[in-house]
Amino acid sequence: MSKSTITKLDNLARIRLSKHFFLRDFLFSETAAVHGINNIPDDIELAVAAGTQLCEKVLEPIQDAWGRLHIRSAFRSCEVNQLGNELGANCASNEKNYAGHIWDRRDENGNMGATACIVIPSYLDYFEKTGDWTSLAWWIHAHIPACKSLYFFPNLCAFNITWYEDEAAPKYISTYVVDPNTGNRKRILTAGVESDYYKNIPIEQRYAACSKILNQRSEVGA
Repeated sequence: MSKSTITKLDNLARIRLSKHFFLRDFLFSETAAVHGINNIPDDIELAVAAGTQLCEKVLEPIQDAWGRLHIRSAFRSCEVNQLGNELGANCASNEKNYAGHIWDRRDENGNMGATACIVIPSYLDYFEKTGDWTSLAWWIHAHIPACKSLYFFPNLCAFNITWYEDEAAPKYISTYVVDPNTGNRKRILTAGVESDYYKNIPIEQRYAACSKILNQRSEVGA
C-alpha cells in the first residue's frame, strides 16, 4: 500500500459524523481484516450523508441516555458484504443490504440509509441476568423516532439499528433471541404493529426495566 493511499484512508477515517462519532468508528470489519480487503466506501459522499443521519438522529440520543456505545460492526463495502454472504457470516445479499450495512448504495426505492450493530454496556448486566432484550427494544422504539428497525442477537444483547431516509417507512423489531415474556423468537413489531402479547400493554410498562436502570444511573451521576 502506497503512502498516498494510507494518507487518503487516514483522512477518510477522520471525517466527523456527529458530536461523538467519526467515520473510523464504523469501518472495522473482521471479515475485511482476515481477508485483506479495504472496507472503504465507493461513494464517500453518500456514505457520510447516511452515516451522519444515523449518528445524529439515532446513536447520539441513545448514548446521551445510556452512556458510551460499543460499535460491533457497521459500514460494509459491497465487496466485504458479498464475501460475508458467501461465507455464511450473517450477511444478507448486497441488494438487501443497500441502505442498510451498505451505506454507500441507495436501495431499490432510491432511499439512503445506514445500519450499525451496537452494544449498550450499561444495559448488558441486566440482560445477562434476565435475558430481557425487549425492554430495551421498546425503549428505543418509544424514544428514538428516527430508528426504522431493530434486530437483536444473543451475544452481548447486540442489535442492528437502522436509520432510513423515508420517515414513513414501516418499522420492525426482530430477534434471534428468545423473548423471555413469550418463549418464542417472533417479531414483536411488524410494519408498525405490535405482536399480540404486547399490543394491550402500555408502552411505558413494556420498557419499565429501562426506566429503572436509567433512574439508577441518574442517581449515581453516571
